[in-house]
Amino acid sequence: MSIAGSSVSVPVPFAHALGVLRAAAEETRLRILALLAEGELSVSDLTDILGQSQPRISRHLKLLVEAGLVERHREGAWAFFRLVDGRAGLVDPLIGGLDAGSPPLSEDRARREAVRAQRAEAAQAFFARLAPKWDHLRSLHVPEATVEAAVLDVLGSRPIHNLIDLGTGTGRMLGLLADRATRATGLDSSHAMLSVARANLERAGLSRVDLRQGDIHAPPFGRGSFDLVLVHQVLHYLDDPARALREAARLVAPGGRLLVVDFAPHGLEFLRETQAHRRLGFAPEQVTGWLNDAGLSTVTTRDLAPPPAEAAHQLTVTLWLGVDAAEAMPERAVA
Repeated sequence: MSIAGSSVSVPVPFAHALGVLRAAAEETRLRILALLAEGELSVSDLTDILGQSQPRISRHLKLLVEAGLVERHREGAWAFFRLVDGRAGLVDPLIGGLDAGSPPLSEDRARREAVRAQRAEAAQAFFARLAPKWDHLRSLHVPEATVEAAVLDVLGSRPIHNLIDLGTGTGRMLGLLADRATRATGLDSSHAMLSVARANLERAGLSRVDLRQGDIHAPPFGRGSFDLVLVHQVLHYLDDPARALREAARLVAPGGRLLVVDFAPHGLEFLRETQAHRRLGFAPEQVTGWLNDAGLSTVTTRDLAPPPAEAAHQLTVTLWLGVDAAEAMPERAVA
């Protein structure tokens, strides 16, 4: 027996195969697997979709987690569940072969869409309260489309395997890059902002992005877990941006990259009061030094400056791209 869909035949131990099949061979658990194949859901979501009690759903999820088919992560008081990447291939063809257009899966899908719509409405109501402040900030620098084009240009066409966006906020960078990555993850300390990101990504058809709640100063991931790490418009909110970049660099895989996007030094003091900015921008050499101290080498620094007539009261956006020091020379040649 081998893992389906793999280019290499990997034997599956008999006891493991039996445990996987036992976990999946129950109506509610199979319906849960089919739902999670389209993206992560909370216990509350599954309770609403399947019309079963929270304790019953929790028991089924516990069995799926123990079988290695589903993983759980906390987001404040909430728990979200998703299919495990690389799970036993015994289940993949089973889920893929199900007729999603017939009951009960068609009914589950319809209720899932209703849950998504309700979640999106709540998330957008929260974001609407913040939007005026964010719109004002965006008006102070070059258009977002210009920043995003620069991000794509700096990153180039190099393949992205594991991507993480630290301080993902509304998920804008994930929306830009997730479809280029094999796996994409977003981390943010705010459950409310993650709700906005989840709604935005689902609307864009990116429901398989992994969103996690956590501290950018202590991200809950192993060393070298990602070949592309993003820190987009986050550092100016932090008391200790150097520590945040050290932690971000820890996540960079050998030969991987860390992209920082933030403001150049400026004198717009009102942003401390109106936007909760802790730092009024960063000099190029300041971030470069932090990246070097963290074991990375800066290969690209790019400024996106406002028109000269607006420079006195608008912000310059700076991009820093660092790579793992062992790979810095070939990357610099390409850049």
